[in-house]
Amino acid sequence: ALAAAVAVPFLLHARLGPRFAPALSPRRLLPCSTTAYEPPHSARPPASKKAEPESQVPWRAAEAEILRDVEPVVQLIKDILHSDRYADGECLGPADEIVVAEKILAYHPRAEDKIGCGLDGIMVDRHPQFRKSRCLFVVRTDGVWIDFSYQKCLREYIRRKYPSHGERFIREHFKRT
Repeated sequence: ALAAAVAVPFLLHARLGPRFAPALSPRRLLPCSTTAYEPPHSARPPASKKAEPESQVPWRAAEAEILRDVEPVVQLIKDILHSDRYADGECLGPADEIVVAEKILAYHPRAEDKIGCGLDGIMVDRHPQFRKSRCLFVVRTDGVWIDFSYQKCLREYIRRKYPSHGERFIREHFKRT
C-alpha cells in the first residue's frame, strides 16, 4: 500500500501510518535530520505492535481500498501527461481514449458542457495559460477543444463511489485547489 501511495503523485498527504509503512522509521519520514532526542530503534515498540484507535480501522481499510481503485487510472494519466508517449497536440490512441473517457471524463462535474455537441477525441497539449503544464483536452465534433481536470473527475468519482469516506480521502490526499 505504501508503494501505491508513493506511486500516486497527486497525493499530497500520504498519512498511511505505521500499519502501511512498517519498514520506515519516523526519522526517515521527516524533512530534516535535526530532530530532538529520538529513542534508539530497539527502544521503540515495533510498528506492527502499535494499536490503532478502533475508530481508525474502518477509515484505514476504506483508504487502502480507494488507493487500490484509483491508482491504476492515475498511473495511466501520469504516463500520458509526463512521458514521451504522446507529443503536444496529439490525440490519444483508441485504448487510452476509452479508459480516459469512461473512467475519468465521465465523472467530470460538468462533463456534458465539456463534451457539448459530441466527443471526437481526447488530446494532450500545453495549457494555454500555464505553458509549462500539459493537460488533457476534449476535442469536440465541432472542432472546438477544451481542457478538463482529471483531478476534478477523480474527486467526483471518489465522492460517488465512496460516499462514507470520499470527502475525508479527498481532504487528506488531494492538493487544495
